[in-house]
Amino acid sequence: MTTLVDTSVWSLALRRRPSDLNRRERRVVDNLRRLIEDGDAAIIGPIRQELLSGVRDESQFHRLRETFGHFSHIIIEDADYDAAAECFNTCRSAGLAATAIDMLICAVAMRVGTRLFTIDADFDRYAKVIGLGLHKVA
Repeated sequence: MTTLVDTSVWSLALRRRPSDLNRRERRVVDNLRRLIEDGDAAIIGPIRQELLSGVRDESQFHRLRETFGHFSHIIIEDADYDAAAECFNTCRSAGLAATAIDMLICAVAMRVGTRLFTIDADFDRYAKVIGLGLHKVA
């Protein structure tokens, strides 16, 4: 099953040295590695944009952009924006603050029936309210 991998997981794996990771973070990176090896890691445009933003070295930017080209890209559909707004409103009604991008990530994952792999605790709260499926670290 394809798993949508959030910015927080990619950032941990790409921007931190393995020797600086604690035990839980190593498990997260190992889970990501398994998803990649199995061909089950997916990405969407806004996550790709977040990861490429702020890369100062041009050659590193190009290598990273090329690397992300090898992963499954889930296409955002027009209806996802409406669903994201509904998710936003549902979360707000439950007293949760949310960002438009986070809700778009949730809407896309729910539409395609995939789990979201994240270490951002905000998504744990969203999941309880909107029924988002999350990838649990093994």
